[in-house]
Amino acid sequence: MKIDINLKDNGYSVFIDELKSLEFKGKVAVVTNSKVGGLYLKEVLNLIKADEIFTVSIPDGEQYKNLATIEKILEELFVSRLERNSTLIALGGGVISDMTGFAASIYERGINFINIPTTLLAQVDASVGGKTGVNNKFGKNLIGTFYQPKAVYCETKFLRSLPAREFSAGLAEALKMAVMFDKEFFDFMQKCDINDNENIKTIIAKCVSLKAGVVSKDEKEAGVRAVLNYGHTFAHVIEMQTKYTKFLHGEAVAVGMNMANHLALKLGLIDKFELESIKNTLVKFGLPINYKIEDEEAFYDAFFLDKKSGNNKIKFILPNRIGNFALKNDIDKDIVLDVLRMFK
Repeated sequence: MKIDINLKDNGYSVFIDELKSLEFKGKVAVVTNSKVGGLYLKEVLNLIKADEIFTVSIPDGEQYKNLATIEKILEELFVSRLERNSTLIALGGGVISDMTGFAASIYERGINFINIPTTLLAQVDASVGGKTGVNNKFGKNLIGTFYQPKAVYCETKFLRSLPAREFSAGLAEALKMAVMFDKEFFDFMQKCDINDNENIKTIIAKCVSLKAGVVSKDEKEAGVRAVLNYGHTFAHVIEMQTKYTKFLHGEAVAVGMNMANHLALKLGLIDKFELESIKNTLVKFGLPINYKIEDEEAFYDAFFLDKKSGNNKIKFILPNRIGNFALKNDIDKDIVLDVLRMFK
């Protein structure tokens, strides 16, 4: 299956279960980590034809998504003498996708980049749209670029080795797309057997198609693309407060979605039945929906470090019925604090 991402200058295609061979002119470097590399690196290297092939292995985990790791990747690329016509291949989850894309965007002012995402979260979300970046002490993904890959290859066979938590984390990002854009897709996810590979292929294809439509309209998040951050405004604070060690990203997004839904309920954008429907589907997927907030004022203040906030206002992306969205940047602080107190 092939899905085209149509952009103004540099469109590309996402292929689902079609990775058979990769041929390049020039040098290639595959960026992965020891966990993914141990499972799939040899298999992927056997599919590549290039002048020279190198591998770069970085530590596994969100806590290593930082400039120090980017320095390590770049150093290995310089040692291997990669050139402007060389290609970087990301083999891993969302962290690998984001960092490899960022390294590709700044190495010699930009070289080619291919994405082979190996987690469900990366296949339905992080691999599409060209967002790259790293975290720092001020927050998540605050340093980065928009840099599109030349192609993305989503192979469902890579998902068989995923731990249950990782698989569920990907479903959170998929459900996010359904709640924001497609009630019929939400109903499908609510009822489908997630252990059926054909259903997973359907979920990946639907998410890629939905995201492709959004990115084609708003490549650099000046407008509607911000909707893809439903749940993330809360999730990024949770991740920062827990130092990226307690929750997987998709788990934090699931909690953030539940928090956002309570805010939407308070504003009359959704009703109690819709809130419970989303919550029950998150629980069905084995995702957390709660986080204990120690200090609601500190949590609120942390919102202002979010990239989507501006002019001293917090932008909240909320469901407006299931299948539609609302962007709000004028919500009274006391209303938000009331919601945060529900999670104390």
